[in-house]
Amino acid sequence: MDVDFDTAVIGAGVVGLATAAALSASGRSVVIFEARDAIAQMGTSRNSEVIHAGIYYPKDSLKTALCRRGADLLYRRCDQRGVGHRRTGKLIVASRDDEIPKLEALLEAALNNGAPDVRLIDRARLRELEPSITGVAALESPSTGIVDAHGLALSYLAEAEEHGASLLVGHSVVALERESSHWRVVVRLAVDREEQSLRCREIVNAAGLGAEGVAKLAGIDVEARGYHVHLCKGEYFALTSEAAIDLHQLIYPVGSASGAGLGIHATLDLAGRVRFGPNAHYIPDADAAEPDYAVLASRATEFAEAIRSYLPQLRSEWLTPDFAGFRTKLAGPGEGFRDFIIAEESDAGLTGLVNCIGIESPGLTAAGAIAERIVALFEGTLAQTPSPGSRPHS
Repeated sequence: MDVDFDTAVIGAGVVGLATAAALSASGRSVVIFEARDAIAQMGTSRNSEVIHAGIYYPKDSLKTALCRRGADLLYRRCDQRGVGHRRTGKLIVASRDDEIPKLEALLEAALNNGAPDVRLIDRARLRELEPSITGVAALESPSTGIVDAHGLALSYLAEAEEHGASLLVGHSVVALERESSHWRVVVRLAVDREEQSLRCREIVNAAGLGAEGVAKLAGIDVEARGYHVHLCKGEYFALTSEAAIDLHQLIYPVGSASGAGLGIHATLDLAGRVRFGPNAHYIPDADAAEPDYAVLASRATEFAEAIRSYLPQLRSEWLTPDFAGFRTKLAGPGEGFRDFIIAEESDAGLTGLVNCIGIESPGLTAAGAIAERIVALFEGTLAQTPSPGSRPHS
């Protein structure tokens, strides 16, 4: 039976758009469905916009491999396509002597992971690099940077459209049915609630916050396969102009470099504005259907207390609510490391479906490498192995 498109990509965040660009460049006809009225409105636009070096994750994980490959691809892409970015560098700061072993463990992990040019520096060098920062030692990562996340997403959309891909915003996928040699996709239009259907050979579920729901539509038992995600809210505060604090690179605390997040860190945007965040608060499953993006001004005190571990002169009145985002975490509160899930589902009888589940940080950095992996899965050039993301890391 003829199909309308070779591949349907569900979700027009940076991962979906990168995947659409790679698939269309391979010669496929591609349609991208986005439920909202524009691209990159959720996770892509609500994060620290950091280009990660690949320090924090287990050596043999997808997060490490795709972060390292993705960072190389991302810097190259930014140079070639004029996407705003800057190699700011990053310092992971130990505020106390008893945190130095954590720095040393991170250094060992960075070296094992192939993260470039990471080195341990002492108090004097830290003071020389960042006079406002107080600490006894730090890990320096010169290759860490920042990127205009929306500009990056636009660059992938432009590439996809250059190769003939079609973007349909305001189109929510409401049904997925496997029929012999193809998929039937039913979408609902936001403008008039009309439903339409089309046929395609392949589906990429890159729906971000909605990825678990899309997997269910396709017939996946998400609990049995370990695909259930937990939403973890992260809030950001911006530094007001009255604060006389000058930072030159990204500043991360070492004490929280595990668990739900990497701690409340200081980041810069391309205009030089300083923001702090995110914190990490798991959202009950009952509240996940309608996540609340409000930033509570009352959390300024909590933020200031955490930030003063490395920036002691900070005052809570210098912080103003900025924005909030949600991580889609496969690990629940107190659970161990969970990897990305990027799985072709033939073993579940759903040939031609690739699920991308739990694509939290470093997903922005890894987007180009995730796209490469998905193309390889469809073309059979990558051996399908059990996803490390489908079980906790001991």
